[in-house]
Amino acid sequence: MARVPICMVGCGGMGSRHVSGYGALERVGLSNVDLVAVCDVRADNAQRVAAEAEAATGRRPLVFGSVEEALRDSGAAAYDVVTDASSHLPVVAPILDAGKHVLCEKPLALTVRSGRELVNRAAASGALLATAENYRRDPTNRLAKAVIDSGLLGEIFLMRQVLVGGNDRILITPWRHLKDKGAIGLDMGVHFTDLFQYYLGPFESAYGHGFIAEPIRYRQEQLEFESAAYVQRLAEIPDEIVATGEDSVTVTYRMASGVTVQLAYIPSGPGWLYQERVLHGRAGSLQIFRDRTGQAPVLHTAAGSLTGPELAEAAGGVSLDPVTEALFGGDFSYDLDFATTDANLLAIEIHDFAAAVLDGRRPEIDGTLGLSAVAAVLAAYESGLVGQAVRIEDVLSGSLSGYQDEIDAGLTQYLTVSA
Repeated sequence: MARVPICMVGCGGMGSRHVSGYGALERVGLSNVDLVAVCDVRADNAQRVAAEAEAATGRRPLVFGSVEEALRDSGAAAYDVVTDASSHLPVVAPILDAGKHVLCEKPLALTVRSGRELVNRAAASGALLATAENYRRDPTNRLAKAVIDSGLLGEIFLMRQVLVGGNDRILITPWRHLKDKGAIGLDMGVHFTDLFQYYLGPFESAYGHGFIAEPIRYRQEQLEFESAAYVQRLAEIPDEIVATGEDSVTVTYRMASGVTVQLAYIPSGPGWLYQERVLHGRAGSLQIFRDRTGQAPVLHTAAGSLTGPELAEAAGGVSLDPVTEALFGGDFSYDLDFATTDANLLAIEIHDFAAAVLDGRRPEIDGTLGLSAVAAVLAAYESGLVGQAVRIEDVLSGSLSGYQDEIDAGLTQYLTVSA
């Protein structure tokens, strides 16, 4: 099988997770990539991830301390960028300018203007720009999409996505609570907005707002899923942090198709952690469970309920693509631990990116789709500032950017796209 030589930029926790994705592809014999190099400004992180890559793939990648060095000496044709969101523009722009293909972690950018900068640079150089978004690749979401497309719900009126409940702990890393670094409202929000556009097509308008539910966040000693990188940097996480960026967002979207989508994401408040994802149509409702849990969606109609293989058959006899089937099995449900599930989903997005490079085709989630997911979250924030519904097109065009202007001011040296 042909392979794309890749350099991964960013050797923190997400870098370790991506290495597990490369390893998962090797495990099932479907790897179309060679991780030839890793790059990080911290030598200890780079060396740690290089060792993890050797264990996962059987090959130790070269180690670089800067993108400039990697571009000169790595021999990579493509780059997997997994740095924090605030660094995506300065890191990705020179890679695209050099004509190298890029898979960039979500969110693609912190603002629409910086996202358009990356999309335009990719177009100018002829390089491929893909956005790393793994939720839609879950077998359960593949089945949900097939059900929606099959017409089993009839005319769809409403989708609701609710994830509410939590505490006042720092969510993974301190930067996820800082506006100029890519706070969790955006970092998590784009998972949902990408799913909305995956299920239902383009956005039309938004009415809502973002807010800080927990003004002070405190150090969290233990995570549900702890990477070696997290344990390594635990001592560097402060006892508390004053939040400057939104940790919560509530918004109602109108999709171009006419469907109303309601989103409530509020990771605050001890007690009941409430999750709901459901679509309502004239012919029934589709209940979709939390991502990465492996529980297949359930279709509820007057004739009864369907799930799993029976639902897949009713939706037209759909099946998983060969890569997803090799990683998860032939069913649309699975029973795997979080680490394995996470690695498998990342493997799928990496494989799709490399296949797009090899085949000269568009990846499933290109820069434009990655940018629209960002714009949809930012539209909620812009709506909150102006106190009324806003058109997504006005956010994408840059004519509505009040929330983003402060962030863009700090990125001026990297921007050529006009405001």
